Amino acid sequence: MLCCSALVLLLLSQARGLLPPTDEDGLPQEFTLLHVVQGHIGAGNYSYLRLNHDGRIVLLMRSLKGDADLYVSDKTLRPSFDTYKLQSTTCGQDLVVVPGDFVRPVGIGIYGHPSYLESEFEMRVFYDQTVTLDPFAKSSSEDSDGHKKFPQGSEEDFQEEESIFWTILIGLLKIIVEILF
Repeated sequence: MLCCSALVLLLLSQARGLLPPTDEDGLPQEFTLLHVVQGHIGAGNYSYLRLNHDGRIVLLMRSLKGDADLYVSDKTLRPSFDTYKLQSTTCGQDLVVVPGDFVRPVGIGIYGHPSYLESEFEMRVFYDQTVTLDPFAKSSSEDSDGHKKFPQGSEEDFQEEESIFWTILIGLLKIIVEILF
């Protein structure tokens, strides 16, 4: 019996070594704390924040009093329970991971649940530096100065180029048909 307990402890300790070390929030220690935001929000109201940091960002919000919920969007700076891309609406700790490919700035909406007159929250904003770059991903979308590059052409330009291509191809086929027949 003692031998089995020792074996289980040995396996658990080795398995623990495979996992990244975590802090008191259960997040890996490699996460870099960027900001701590504290606030109060009235029942049924929103408070809005803007996230400008690039990369994968982890939002960890804890309701200290009442119940605050978290809504995130890269389409609007005022996300709500009607317009959001990511959300966390638990009665305790809320966690949202903002992907690195979200367009910045990202809108963050904090909603005070109406079942409490006032909610108090603390949100920690972490940068996830554990994300590894995909070596098979397309070439970088940034120029040498670190600014994002955007395609210059629109969909109309593409359709116009496609139309010119087909016009030339049909013209060549007509010439070939005239020569052969």
